[in-house]
Amino acid sequence: MQISGKQITIIVAGGSGKRMNTDIPKQFLLLKNDPVLMRTIRAFHQYNPDMEIIIVLPADQVKYWQTLCKKHRFNISHSIVEGGNTRHHSVKNAIMNIPSGSLVAVHDGVRPLVSKALIQTCFDTAAILGNAVPVIELSESIRLVDGDKNTKADRHQFRLVQTPQIFQSELLIYGFRQSYRPIFTDEATLIESAGHKIHLVNGQPENIKITTPLDLCIAATILENC
Repeated sequence: MQISGKQITIIVAGGSGKRMNTDIPKQFLLLKNDPVLMRTIRAFHQYNPDMEIIIVLPADQVKYWQTLCKKHRFNISHSIVEGGNTRHHSVKNAIMNIPSGSLVAVHDGVRPLVSKALIQTCFDTAAILGNAVPVIELSESIRLVDGDKNTKADRHQFRLVQTPQIFQSELLIYGFRQSYRPIFTDEATLIESAGHKIHLVNGQPENIKITTPLDLCIAATILENC
């Protein structure tokens, strides 16, 4: 059954500046003169101007974000939900009032280079199959480490997981009825644990997650040259 209901995007922006060696949370750092989070929001707004966008932020970052919006004259409509102790609890807070029959994307606030094409693919797939999770192939050799032992592993059997991860709303709400477990590091794991098959789509190498200073440099280079 295909669902063509309302599209909603939850953008999780609970990061810190620890790995960036800065006091400014990474989602607020400037990428080509704009805070990273603003670029992320803009990507979904440009895909669908009628998209409902929900931003999940730590309580102590909300005022700073509102100040940034005024400073940069950022007026794309969005609502703010206070995050929880983990990504799981943050997304759970955000889905409390989502309507039935909708398609819900969950996206990392520090993946600002997501393309319209990838967003479209994920929504189209989730509308038909119930969910869609973008992944990319590994390009380097990998090894499996177990304590002080390590063995070769077949990289062709593994994929790197990206966002947006998109789900039919009923499926997502059902998944969050489970008691929290530490393995729930993303929504795909949660929905899989609830007994549902995860449907993979091809992600994009440029859809990087900005967590280090090098990532920020790479993102800036992509914007300049791609």
